[in-house]
Amino acid sequence: MNQSFFFRPAHSASLVDKEVAVVHPAWHSCGSYQSILGQIAAYRAMGAHVSTIAVSTDPGFVPGRSWIWRSYLESTSELESDARFVGGAPLRTVLHPKFLRDAVWPYAHGNQAIIRTALAERALFSKDLERRSFDLVHCNHFFLMPVAVRLSRGRSPILLDSHDLQARQFMLMNTKIGWLRPHASYESMLAVELESMRRADLLLHVNVEEHEAFALLLPEKRHALLYPAGPEAPVGPGGDDIVIVASNNTANVESVVWFLRQVAPKIAGINIRIVGNVDSGVRSEAPEEFGRYRDWFVGRVDDVRSVYGTARLVLLPMVQGFGLSIKTLEAMASGLPMIATSAALRGMHDDAASLGEVTVADDPEAFAHALREKARERSPSEAQRRMSGVRAYYDANFSLSVYERNLEALVASTLGNGCQP
Repeated sequence: MNQSFFFRPAHSASLVDKEVAVVHPAWHSCGSYQSILGQIAAYRAMGAHVSTIAVSTDPGFVPGRSWIWRSYLESTSELESDARFVGGAPLRTVLHPKFLRDAVWPYAHGNQAIIRTALAERALFSKDLERRSFDLVHCNHFFLMPVAVRLSRGRSPILLDSHDLQARQFMLMNTKIGWLRPHASYESMLAVELESMRRADLLLHVNVEEHEAFALLLPEKRHALLYPAGPEAPVGPGGDDIVIVASNNTANVESVVWFLRQVAPKIAGINIRIVGNVDSGVRSEAPEEFGRYRDWFVGRVDDVRSVYGTARLVLLPMVQGFGLSIKTLEAMASGLPMIATSAALRGMHDDAASLGEVTVADDPEAFAHALREKARERSPSEAQRRMSGVRAYYDANFSLSVYERNLEALVASTLGNGCQP
């Protein structure tokens, strides 16, 4: 029977001095990474000892090869945990005949679900990690469930953060890659995803649509809608910048290209700052537009929060993508007015679109018109931003304190269901 629920106050989940493993892909500068930072902060606030296990989705990233991990570790210095571990499948894995047949060949046809899961199954870790025992394992993304199962040793409960329905994400990513035919189908990748998810004790979903979809697909499992802890952003001191913040993934690249092609020609005289490593993707996908608006691109910055501190308006011109947008949460935290497409508000309840600081515009003309109007308005003061409706919405739904309280209730219910080691 489907045990799908929202949150109610529960007795305290005593994690004081307990050992918690947070398993996650070795990624940074993305929405998933921001969610993982919130998980770590919440568990540590509950008094747990947190070990993070970063698993590479590429072969060759085994523990002990410090040089190959240097870039990742330098880019994740703010990942504060009691112990950090890294691991991945060795290169020799890829050359094994069985792996070539069962994982590499499907991958050549675009089956990213199979290859990622297969690499996780063969990941190597340090002896220190292999000897450790954990009271709770929090896994991020279905394809790392083989690692979570190993760490739980059949005794510790596993919470799985699904981070959207990944088969949909894979189909979107695959549109830009020339796979062999026949291409992997959505159904084939979804089957791998669902089979992995069945091994978890509780499935956590970060947006409304994802929660509803998985509750239907896996009615025998326990489900919970758990909004992630959105990154904090400063509400001042303010400035004159109109900003777009975007990392280099397929959905963001297509969204920025749409803005440059369809909206930018209609806003003569207005300058935009496009912040993040999306610049490399736009340069490749739309070199003509990139060249025309090159001065707008700032590139990756070490502290993206500072971008909001000196801005007066945030643009969220999203036309692709699934799942909750972390960029939208950041913008809400800043208290700034924003112009957004409906896709930027995906995964939230409908009331987000009616907030006073949110202007929804889905076609280029409407987006450009709203931008021309907003560009003439005065920059909001720090006090106005702090008291804004979007900031209140962030505090009520996506703040770290709310996330911690909700996660603690879920941990309590999971341990109380007989999963406690």
